[in-house]
Amino acid sequence: MAASPSTARAINDRLALRLLQQEGPLTAGQLKELTGLSRPTVADLVERLTAAGLIEVAGEAGGRRRGPNAKLYGIVAGRAHLAALDVRTEGVALAVSDLVGGVLAEASLTVADDTGTGPAVEQAVALVERTAKEAGADRLHTVGIGAPGLIDPATGELRDSTGLPEWHRRLVAALQERLPEARVSVENETNLAALAEQRDGAARDRDTFVLLWLGHGTGAAVILDGTLRRGASGGTGEIGFLPVPGTRGLPSATDCAGGFHSLAGAAAVAQLATECGVVPERGSDPEAAGAVRTAVSAPGTAAHMRFLDTLADRVAVGVASVVALLDPGCVVLGGEIGQAGGETLASRVHDRLTAMSPLPVEVRPSTLGGGAVLRGALLTARDHAQDELFGVPEH
Repeated sequence: MAASPSTARAINDRLALRLLQQEGPLTAGQLKELTGLSRPTVADLVERLTAAGLIEVAGEAGGRRRGPNAKLYGIVAGRAHLAALDVRTEGVALAVSDLVGGVLAEASLTVADDTGTGPAVEQAVALVERTAKEAGADRLHTVGIGAPGLIDPATGELRDSTGLPEWHRRLVAALQERLPEARVSVENETNLAALAEQRDGAARDRDTFVLLWLGHGTGAAVILDGTLRRGASGGTGEIGFLPVPGTRGLPSATDCAGGFHSLAGAAAVAQLATECGVVPERGSDPEAAGAVRTAVSAPGTAAHMRFLDTLADRVAVGVASVVALLDPGCVVLGGEIGQAGGETLASRVHDRLTAMSPLPVEVRPSTLGGGAVLRGALLTARDHAQDELFGVPEH
């Protein structure tokens, strides 16, 4: 059965908005070419979307050309404001953007270990409110949060997890209370990093890959056929708990000591650097990433080579398990340590996998590094806001 005129108009509007989201400002002629719609239909939808306050004239194309086809139409960036947070054990990083993702203000906050839950939550919420004001945002439409730990797939909430500060869980509720008009959502930090690498980073040409996060902690995110896989309990990718050779014991349900985390987490990498005689860059934070950068800068030095080779051995143990189970074809080494290792570490890990596994796999360094979580939170916040404002069903 043919779609009703109103349904057809809605479909056409959504198609045009999606193109403007993906391509940026376009002329009516370009919209006609990309959508395959007739000139009158495009003219109608441009008029309709402009009247609704969703698009506006963003300039002109073709230099001296005049006429309706010369006007460039773009999404109204100021229609909504968004916030993205990267919540870590030691603090918060924040970005406030417009509806098309243009960053208007950034800020960060360090939370000391002895800061109580209440004060930590208040400091983080105040940071969001202050930064939004500095960005000229009267209200926030959507707030996207990336945090360590498991996200309950049934409720979308951060689950209570031993070893993580209580203020992480309290922050989500506090933001929703102080920003009642905003849509507040939370996602695992490694999952957000993978989405960012897929959209803007090292995995732009892949619809199936695994991101291995190497930072303060270890984690993995799985993208299969273009879809992020979370698992039955939200725990897909908790690779820090993976039992591996080379550790002194086995992990437990409440402690990943003895798992892959004990080989490749920041503390373990920093200790390995000390044992190999590698001195981190002065003032580097985290120390482990600084040690990796030092070694990569002069890989021919005996101590640096021993450090990089041993680190690659350790990383390859975890990656080999992922490859054997999922056959992703591509593994991105993310986080501060993965980015610091760059192609030097990635190539070493690839060589070891070639000897360990019959399955072909590319190993790539992250291009976004530690900033991938904040970027992923901003991208997902933008998608949620645009879907709601544009009337597009969520993915």
